[in-house]
Amino acid sequence: MIPVLLIAVPLLSGLAGFFIRNGNSAKNWSLLTSIVIVAVSVFGLTVDKSASSLHFEAEWLPSLGSKFSVALDGMSQILSLLTAVSFPIIFIATYRTDYKNAKNFYALMLLSQAGLMGVFVSVDALLFYFFWELALVPVYFLSSIWGGERRIQATFKFFIYTFVGSLLMLVGIIYLYLHTKNLSFALADFYSLHSFISPQDQGWLFWLFFIAFAIKMPIFPFHTWQPDVYEQSPTAVTMVLSGIMVKMGLFGLMRWLGPVLPQGTWVWGDTASALCIIGMIYASLIAIRQDDLKRLVAYSSIAHISLMCLAVFATTQIGLQGVMIQMFNHGINIIALWIVVDLIERQMGTRKISELGGLAQKAPALAILLVIVALANVALPLTNAFVGEFLMFSGIYTSTATKYNVVFTVTAGISIILSAVYMLNMIQKVFLGGTNALTEKAKDIQWNEKIILGAIVILIVVIGIYPQPVLELTKTTVEGILAKMSYKF
Repeated sequence: MIPVLLIAVPLLSGLAGFFIRNGNSAKNWSLLTSIVIVAVSVFGLTVDKSASSLHFEAEWLPSLGSKFSVALDGMSQILSLLTAVSFPIIFIATYRTDYKNAKNFYALMLLSQAGLMGVFVSVDALLFYFFWELALVPVYFLSSIWGGERRIQATFKFFIYTFVGSLLMLVGIIYLYLHTKNLSFALADFYSLHSFISPQDQGWLFWLFFIAFAIKMPIFPFHTWQPDVYEQSPTAVTMVLSGIMVKMGLFGLMRWLGPVLPQGTWVWGDTASALCIIGMIYASLIAIRQDDLKRLVAYSSIAHISLMCLAVFATTQIGLQGVMIQMFNHGINIIALWIVVDLIERQMGTRKISELGGLAQKAPALAILLVIVALANVALPLTNAFVGEFLMFSGIYTSTATKYNVVFTVTAGISIILSAVYMLNMIQKVFLGGTNALTEKAKDIQWNEKIILGAIVILIVVIGIYPQPVLELTKTTVEGILAKMSYKF
């Protein structure tokens, strides 16, 4: 029943949130709900790990062969934990932010959490598609109602991209459903199709699913919606988008694309990997040129997600384990960066790097915490990102799925060097040097912000020093995925 609770608690709380009259009460209600969800997720990870508690199935649409089937394995536990932990961090970090019609804002935030949880625990294709769409709808309204001046055009582009991708994926799901033995949407039945779908059909089916997932991550050239939406959305929504929602695409690759269409993945893997490489270098170079903190972090996210996508197509156990741990690491690291950007913007009234400087003199605690997060973002040893990126690079280099493994490894390594350039350049220009007329009035962060950023820093260091529990959690899941993805090799 644990996966059901992970969906039901935010869903019911979100619906109830629309009827709360007071904005502060809605804020506290959402924070309390998010803490309860963390407790449920941790309970399933540590206390009750029985199969009966981690899997639930009930009749949903029997005439279509679809069931309400949800389950937690290593990968879905990692991502549901990330989703659970992220929301109270977001709510506390943005606690002082006032929203017009706050009850609607927080209700939609909880509904988006319910959709995200549903995506990560669904083991029925139709149910997966339902939650895939459910997670997007609240975010669309959150961005279009509470966003910046150019929010309408940014969210319209976001809607068009995701809508087209979703339609393509739906066509692919229906095609696979019609080829199952018993007309079933069950994940297990989809996995059994690899020997019944021809390599030619798997080739075009690959693109139906890959485009949908590539838009969500996003991967070059399907990324153009992302910087605008990240810039125009409220910071809390941007945290959800970049910290959690982009993982839907990576999750889709490992849960639904590679294992279901292994031959299609083998045929087009190098092409997809080349897009990842282009995206990494392109996004890193654009990030170096950015003067807007939000857009810098947005392009940084594209580069890091592209590396994870590349490691998925490497089809190695060590690489896939690296992706799983890095999905969690990237989520908390990028949210920490967004928190810092939000703190600077709220206090200084600007996000422009050229207008800032010397903040370390006025906000030493913020500077220290940001430096640690930034060093994790460039995968410094003893930080969490180092573990994930080391495993991913090892997987890419040792891959037998491509003859370009050395080229991919070296080129991806260049993007890591570039990430150090733009992150350290940002630290130097924003926090070091002398203050100016604008930053002279800066103040250090308050206790709640220190607690949140401090907690993230502790996670960064602990996972960086001792990642074994996460690796053990994902080991069995990776072995199962690899066995299906390696069907061709």
